[in-house]
Amino acid sequence: MAVEQSQRTFVLPGDQIDPSLIPSHPKRALRLGPGLRHIPPNELVPTVAGQLVTDHRKNSIWVEYNGGRYIPTVGDLVIGTVHHSAVDYYYVMLSGYTSNAMLPQLAFEMATKKTRPNLSPGALVYARVSLANRHMDAELECVSPSTGKADGLGPLTGGMLFDISLGLARRLLMRKSVEEGKVVVLEELGAAGLAFETAVGRNGKIWVNGEKTKTVFAVGRAVKETDEKELDVEQQKKLVRKLVKELS
Repeated sequence: MAVEQSQRTFVLPGDQIDPSLIPSHPKRALRLGPGLRHIPPNELVPTVAGQLVTDHRKNSIWVEYNGGRYIPTVGDLVIGTVHHSAVDYYYVMLSGYTSNAMLPQLAFEMATKKTRPNLSPGALVYARVSLANRHMDAELECVSPSTGKADGLGPLTGGMLFDISLGLARRLLMRKSVEEGKVVVLEELGAAGLAFETAVGRNGKIWVNGEKTKTVFAVGRAVKETDEKELDVEQQKKLVRKLVKELS
């Protein structure tokens, strides 16, 4: 994802956006992401304060920000907590500010009425938003509709769940989170020899699992400190060196 971030442009609600900053594509319609509102005929107005980011290849533009509540969007990867179940659905909490999303009990790889997973309240699932609009509860899936495979989605067992900002979640989910998102903390921890796995939810969640509890705590602490203190690349590397020294 060729995200333009070399020259940072910060905006406030109601600011005028320079037309030269808005991407254009001869064949693709402009895609508006979070934090922007279209005022006909051709004006874009920020609704939140943050960094204006564009992706010219996808002809999209959005405002990167840490605050606000998560609003489900089709295609988002999310981490949810099962609230309760009904005959055909699990009802899943994505955040404390949105209504429960619906996860069909057969929306798992190779799931049938006999083999579908039995998820109790409190269970964690890694899912994709398959349906979202303002008039209906969001719907989730834990299987690729094109391949029928889980592709890494499904129940998350063990590990710990940490809350992070929506901005950091988006950066971690970038295809090139190091080069474009400027987040190196996970790569540096892995390079230092720590064994762990993660799943990142666009709804401001990161799940960390590993054989050693102290490793899970260290990874969670590193990510949260990177987020809360807005550490740059060099500061993230310094933090990792400090944590690895404490673990040794």
